[in-house]
Amino acid sequence: MIRSARRGARVLALFTLLVALVGGCASLPESSSPQAIGTLTDGAVPTSAPAPEPGREPDRLLDDFFEASAVSANRHQAARQFLTEEASGTWDDGARTVVADRIDTLSGPRTTDIAQFTIRSTTAGMLASGGEYQAGSDTFDASIEMMRVDGQWRISKLPPGVVIDRSAFLNTYQQRSLYFVDPLGGVLVPDVRWTSGSQDQLANQLVQLLIDGPKSALSAAVSNELSDDVSIRGPITKADGQTSQVGVGLGGIRIDFGGLQNKSDRDRELLAAQVIWTLASAEVAGPYVLLADGQPIDTAKPDGWTTAGVDSFDPLGGTDDTVGLHALASGGLLRVDEAETTPAPGYFGQARNLRSVALSNDGTLVAAVADTGRPAPAPSSTLMVGSYDGGAFPVAEGQSITRPTWGADDNAVWAVIDGTNVIRAARDPSTGQVSVIPVEATAVTTLGNRITELRLARDGVRAALIVDGVVYVATVVRDPSGVYSLTSPRAVAIGLGSDATSLDWSTGDTIVIARVATDTPVVQVTVDGSRMDALPSRNLTTPVLAVDASPETEYVADARAVFALNNADPVGDRYWREVTGLAGVKAVPILPG
Repeated sequence: MIRSARRGARVLALFTLLVALVGGCASLPESSSPQAIGTLTDGAVPTSAPAPEPGREPDRLLDDFFEASAVSANRHQAARQFLTEEASGTWDDGARTVVADRIDTLSGPRTTDIAQFTIRSTTAGMLASGGEYQAGSDTFDASIEMMRVDGQWRISKLPPGVVIDRSAFLNTYQQRSLYFVDPLGGVLVPDVRWTSGSQDQLANQLVQLLIDGPKSALSAAVSNELSDDVSIRGPITKADGQTSQVGVGLGGIRIDFGGLQNKSDRDRELLAAQVIWTLASAEVAGPYVLLADGQPIDTAKPDGWTTAGVDSFDPLGGTDDTVGLHALASGGLLRVDEAETTPAPGYFGQARNLRSVALSNDGTLVAAVADTGRPAPAPSSTLMVGSYDGGAFPVAEGQSITRPTWGADDNAVWAVIDGTNVIRAARDPSTGQVSVIPVEATAVTTLGNRITELRLARDGVRAALIVDGVVYVATVVRDPSGVYSLTSPRAVAIGLGSDATSLDWSTGDTIVIARVATDTPVVQVTVDGSRMDALPSRNLTTPVLAVDASPETEYVADARAVFALNNADPVGDRYWREVTGLAGVKAVPILPG
């Protein structure tokens, strides 16, 4: 007999649909206001579970055990209540944590005092040490034996590690972002983790995770001002020194660091930015009193910091409003105003053979793929680079070139030629000369036959790619010699159900994806693949051809027009609205980057 482990009644129905389009079945949830996991439940996160119910049948007790396994406090003490004393002493709960899309229990042989079961599940992901979620789709089988102890059934044999039903996982763990520093030292890079426990434990958890450093896939691409000899002196308290309810409600945070003696003022500012935005994004309110060996790390802020003191590092800061929305229409670049469009000045506005366009983040430079008009076997596409209001020149050719994407420093544009050749066209700011340099991308090109989309995150540390219709996120690493590589690619939209056709970064930890589908053509996925949400489909006519995004707004071009989705709209009034300035124009939206 097969029966599913108990779930659902205690959990919002939305959770049972997250991260899933299993077996090609389109069942993505439609969330009109995607949020980080953990913000959809009221009150404190559960930190305890009921004790085993007397007289419980073994199969039902096993369901209760899986539910209790979602509570990780005190080495899964809640779940250990369901084990025999001997099994509790030998169970290695830290071996691994499997997040199961579904847990099925298969009954085996049973006697008066012994019952055997096989548990079988489809894996949605694994939770590694430090709260790192690793998306994956696999099957998991394990044997469990139960025995009677003083008349009550208890688990006597079980595999190492923890298996958690996804619904229970999403209801017990919360998605948080740690922030590290990009190679240029001016932008914070999110490192998504999952934590559990009560709110008054959160500040200590997050700061300790910062000290432990970034996940391995990011370690070569970011820096950490809390590394090396940095430590915490004494307990983290409220700003006034109180030790109870730290991080709960008002009252601020006080952290005394050791090991900062050799850090410059700039390094201390970066440290403050990492700590403050990590805590603030987790709803741990300031002021943030940051000390070094008992003294303020910045003497100008003796009473503590606020997010305003590090607002230039705001990880959710929007794009440059002065650049504005642009569009590609009839082969040329247009600037889109509220009610009309005007051709961009210079070459790109006058051209009529452009296939795709990318604006630098500051809007001063443009890269575009142009049709050469030459017959085969001559290359049909050329990558053009130039100034927004001036001329342009070709830098590379190929039969196909992906939509260009600009690096964080606005001096290099990336593209993929003929599906496998990733290049970086770097401009010397002093001379304006552009050099085309290959990017080491073997880790990505071995994933499939063809890269059809490459988009750099605004921090320049990650790249989102589509390879043979599958979405991956890779880390951008620059070695000391100046060579760039795409490393540690991971599939993040597992269960998408159909091929991805276009994508872009909404925030540093969220990607918007257009896919081949009629019901939910646009989805949003977290950078670690832990959560996928369908964006509203109201007003869209498939196919959706292109997507461009910012923290404030997503834009798409569908079969009829260009539409915008405003992330600030109320939940009940969030749908795609046609961009007025592009009404009646067949166009592709273009944002900086």
